[in-house]
Amino acid sequence: MAGINSNYGANSGPVDILLVEDSSEDVELTKEALKEGKVSNILHVARDGVEAMEFLGKKGKYSGEKTPGLILLDLNLPKKSGHEVLSEIKQDEELKIIPVVILTTSESEADVLKTYKMHANCYITKPVDFNQFIKVVKSIEEYWFSIVRLPKT
Repeated sequence: MAGINSNYGANSGPVDILLVEDSSEDVELTKEALKEGKVSNILHVARDGVEAMEFLGKKGKYSGEKTPGLILLDLNLPKKSGHEVLSEIKQDEELKIIPVVILTTSESEADVLKTYKMHANCYITKPVDFNQFIKVVKSIEEYWFSIVRLPKT
């Protein structure tokens, strides 16, 4: 039985999260949900796909940032789509080990299939309801930071 729980809570300390989201409302909701969580994760926000890749590439003003342990990625982004960002992440030897959670309004089966073929780690459709959205973000936090063991980045 000890082996089953050996990874439970294995992510000691805060984990850096990159939220790639252009909706200010969804950013605030995500911040609020994470604030109520058990772990004080560090949330970084990129408002479009270009900014996300600059952050991940540690370019310009992001040169001193840590590599995130998890990426929450919207598909519908300005400048560079979530599909393009996901493709670039999964083609990069350094970045491809970072779990990418698609968190989007799209319910399209084509989007689901495409992102999994591109090696997304999971696909979650954002609920419209405020309380459900908070619940979803808390579930993401519980799963990725309390149950799953993430690689050290």
